Amino acid sequence: MAFNGIRVLSLESRRAAEIERLIRNQGGKPLVAPSVREVPLEQNQAALQFAERLLAGEFDMVILLTGVGTRYLNQVIETRWPAGTLAEALKKVAVVVRGPKPAAVMREWGVPIAITAPEPNTWREVLSSIDEEWGEGKIGRHIAVQEFGRPSPELVRGLEARGAEVTTVPVYQWDLPENTEPMREAARRLALGEIDVVLFTASVQAENFFRVAEQIGLGEAARRGMARAVVASIGPTTSETLREMNLPVDFEPSHPKMGIMLNELASRAGKLLEQKRERSRV
Repeated sequence: MAFNGIRVLSLESRRAAEIERLIRNQGGKPLVAPSVREVPLEQNQAALQFAERLLAGEFDMVILLTGVGTRYLNQVIETRWPAGTLAEALKKVAVVVRGPKPAAVMREWGVPIAITAPEPNTWREVLSSIDEEWGEGKIGRHIAVQEFGRPSPELVRGLEARGAEVTTVPVYQWDLPENTEPMREAARRLALGEIDVVLFTASVQAENFFRVAEQIGLGEAARRGMARAVVASIGPTTSETLREMNLPVDFEPSHPKMGIMLNELASRAGKLLEQKRERSRV
């Protein structure tokens, strides 16, 4: 089989069982250490204040970055206003969606979409799509951005550079899982050189992993272990975060989907690992 016994670490949480099965099916030895817990922001005043301003007609555009965040935003708003309030309000502004998941929510709610940013669905595609529709530097609009767990400062700066007044709306945050022992074990094994491939399917996984590794004094050792392993990223957004953290990116699939990632990586992992270890000996 393609992985041929290669030891693969995944930090996937929501689809942990699925990715473990995919790794095994490809002949790999999986170590799955869930690294993320989605936590709705309690008493989300920012979301409620956004709703007040949206209902007052103060926004020209709303940018939705995730489907999960959009649904959480709706749940917060429905603690104070009737069901369907958010959907009806969004019908009165230009709605921009970052990818297929918030787009699916808008279709479900019957909300017209003004702009859908194309793959790979980063902040760059959001900005370029807005430029194509309205002309670069000519936005001049009041824009709200639904954040997706971690801020998107590049998107905000880009919008402001185009003349927009930007309001960020944090709707949910990522935290560590209740049980971090699997992450600690992963850090220990990575530090000992017992991991051949590391999979990242979201940027926050890297942030949380090193948060835990540093807590147990293995931050640098884990980095050295990752330098010896093949590091696979699901797509450009995650790759950008990894590089910002001075981590290597050795593989990115042709399409940012977990199944495609595993299929393509399995056939190449052995060669990539051999090449990386050869370079480390030079």
